[in-house]
Amino acid sequence: MARKVFTSFHYVPDNWRANQVRNMGKIEGNSIVTSNKWEEVTNGGNSAIEKWINDNMYGKSCIVVFVGENTAGRKWIKHEIKKAWEDGKALVGIHIHNLKDKDGNQSNKGRNPFEDFNVNGKSLSSIVKCYNPPYSTSTNVYSHIEDNIEDWIEEAIEIRANN
Repeated sequence: MARKVFTSFHYVPDNWRANQVRNMGKIEGNSIVTSNKWEEVTNGGNSAIEKWINDNMYGKSCIVVFVGENTAGRKWIKHEIKKAWEDGKALVGIHIHNLKDKDGNQSNKGRNPFEDFNVNGKSLSSIVKCYNPPYSTSTNVYSHIEDNIEDWIEEAIEIRANN
């Protein structure tokens, strides 16, 4: 059975890539948000965005951060990571820069977003794993994620239980 997860990613450049992974059928979670719905949420301001995040994180066992070229350092990505950790949820990152977008383009590898946080004097990136599929061809990256995402999530849950 697929785990219920919340997926975190930089919407505009990475929505297509994130949806490829979400559509694999390996995870359950927050529903795919259309650009019109996301615009509606963001037009409601910070409180509407926080409410959307809270509502969609509720009942999830793991937060999967899809790491694109400019994911790290973004305000709402940081908020989601911080909230997840404070709420005792598991976290895992997956680099998605080599998945093609809707126009068939790949992007540059982004920085690990967990490096922006410290827990008990050590970097969160030393606790939370951030996987970078070892391929440059989009179809191979897709297959690698599809073959491993469930194990990565289970490992993240186990890591969180011990930290």
